[in-house]
Amino acid sequence: QVQLVDSGGGSVQSGGSLRLSCVAFGYTYATYCMAWFRQAPGKAREGVASMDANGDTTYQDSVRGRFTVSRDNAKNTLYLQMNDLRPEDTAMYYCAAHPFHPCSHVERRNSHWGRGTQVTVSS
Repeated sequence: QVQLVDSGGGSVQSGGSLRLSCVAFGYTYATYCMAWFRQAPGKAREGVASMDANGDTTYQDSVRGRFTVSRDNAKNTLYLQMNDLRPEDTAMYYCAAHPFHPCSHVERRNSHWGRGTQVTVSS
């Protein structure tokens, strides 16, 4: 059974940093597309960043240059390093995984999801 456990959220001031983690269980992690999504109150869920099995990445324009996605296949873990955080980054952040191509931060059907970790940025 596939399980994703995301963590690392918290409350920071504008300009601060956080690192999110997502540990995967129950599947061949290294071959899967892994991605981060977020959902702010009253807004639709949106893709943030992705990384495929080869290490190729995609980013939403608003986070490019501030956020960095990475993965450690030996630890079955996906990371999202978030720097220069802004109040508009406040959201519940979710990791997702799927085995399909292409790999991007566009939501795919039949993805597996973590339960989310809250990020709150105050001005």
